[in-house]
Amino acid sequence: MDVWRRLLLAVVCGVAVASIYAAQPVLEPMGRDLGVPAELTGWIVAIGQFGYLAGLVLLVPLGDVADRRRLIAAHLVLTAAGLILTASAPAAWVAFAGLAVAGVFAVVVQTTVAYAASVSPPAERGRNIGVVTSGVVAGILGARVVAGALAEVWGWRGVYAVLAVLSLGLAALVLVVLPSEQRPDRPAGYGRAVVSLAGLFRQRAFLTRGLIAFFLFASFGSLWSGLSLPLAGMPWQLSESQIGLFGIAGLAGALGAARAGRWADAGRAIPVTGLALALLILSWAAIAQLPWSLWVLLAGIVVLDFAVQAVHVSNQHLLTAAHPDRTSGVIGGYMVFYSLGSALGAAATTAVFAACGWAGSSLLGAGFAACALAVWATGRRLPHGVAERPADRERSAAGGRAG
Repeated sequence: MDVWRRLLLAVVCGVAVASIYAAQPVLEPMGRDLGVPAELTGWIVAIGQFGYLAGLVLLVPLGDVADRRRLIAAHLVLTAAGLILTASAPAAWVAFAGLAVAGVFAVVVQTTVAYAASVSPPAERGRNIGVVTSGVVAGILGARVVAGALAEVWGWRGVYAVLAVLSLGLAALVLVVLPSEQRPDRPAGYGRAVVSLAGLFRQRAFLTRGLIAFFLFASFGSLWSGLSLPLAGMPWQLSESQIGLFGIAGLAGALGAARAGRWADAGRAIPVTGLALALLILSWAAIAQLPWSLWVLLAGIVVLDFAVQAVHVSNQHLLTAAHPDRTSGVIGGYMVFYSLGSALGAAATTAVFAACGWAGSSLLGAGFAACALAVWATGRRLPHGVAERPADRERSAAGGRAG
C-alpha cells in the first residue's frame, strides 16, 4: 500500500471517529443549549458510543462479505446524515438521535482498518495498521483542537456541520482512489459472518485482549470526557478553544507511539502492552495535578495517549494476525470492548467529578488502568506464544518466500 492511500485511510478514520468525540471540548455550551443537566452531560458522548456498539455488531461483519471500499463510502455518507441531524437539532432528543446515527456508521473506522490489514503483506501489516490507527487517535484528539476553535467562531453546531462536509468529500475520494479488494475466500453470507463474530467471544486469547481494551478505553474516556469540566471552572476558567488545545498534547503522545506497529511486527506486542499499561497508571499521578499545574497535566496527557496508542495497535495486530481470513469480524468484536469501555468512562467521569471533584475522576481513571494491567498479567499465564504464534508463522512464511 502506497503512502497516499495509507494517508487517505488514516484521514477517513480520523474524521469518522471525530464525529463521536467532537462534543468533548464543548460539553458545557452544548449541554446548556440543549437543556441537559451538568451531571448528565457525559451522556452526550456516551450515546455515540452506544450507537457505535450497535454498528460494531450489526454492520462491521458486512466487511467480511462485501466490497469494503464501497462500504467505507456508504458509511461515510450515512455518518454525514447523522451529523447534519445533530447540527440542526432543536432539542436534546433530536441531537441524541443524530449522535446515535453518527455513532452507528462511524464503525467505518473498523472497516477501514480491516481494509488496510487485508491489502497488506504479513510483514507490513503492523506498520500499516499503526499508520491507519494513528488517524483514529488523531481524530479523537485533533477533534478537540478543531472543535474548540470552531465553536468559538460558529458555535458547537458549526463543528458538526464541518464534519458532515468532510465525510461527504471523503466518501467521493474513497471511490475514486482506492481499488476494490480481491477476496475470493469471502464467507457465504452475512448471517455466517455474524455467527462467526459471536464465536470469537468464546476464545480466551480474544477475551483477554478485549478486556484490556475495555479498561484501557474506560481510562482514556475518564480523562477526555471529563477534562473540559475542571478546566472550564475555577481556577483556570479556560475557553472552549483553549481547552481544545490540550488535544495537541494528546496527539503528540499518540503519534509518539507510531512505532508500536513495527514493535508488533517484531514479535514484541505482549511485553510492549505490559510496559504501556504501567505507564498509563503512572500518567494519572501527573493528570491528578490539574488543580495546581497545567504543565504537569500536559506531561501526563502525553504519557497517557502514548500508552493507549501502543496498547491499541498491539492488540489489533495480534488479533488480525491470528484471524487473517476475517479481519473485519475480529476487529469489530474487539471494538465492542472499546465502545463499552469508552461509554463507561464518559458517563462515569462526569458523575464522579460532580460528586468528588477531579481527584475522584483521577482515581477512577487510574483504577481502570490498573484493571487493564491485571488482565494483561493474567493473560500471560496462557501457554507461551499462544497469542503471537499465528503472526510468527506468517513472518516465517514470508521469510521463506523471500529466501
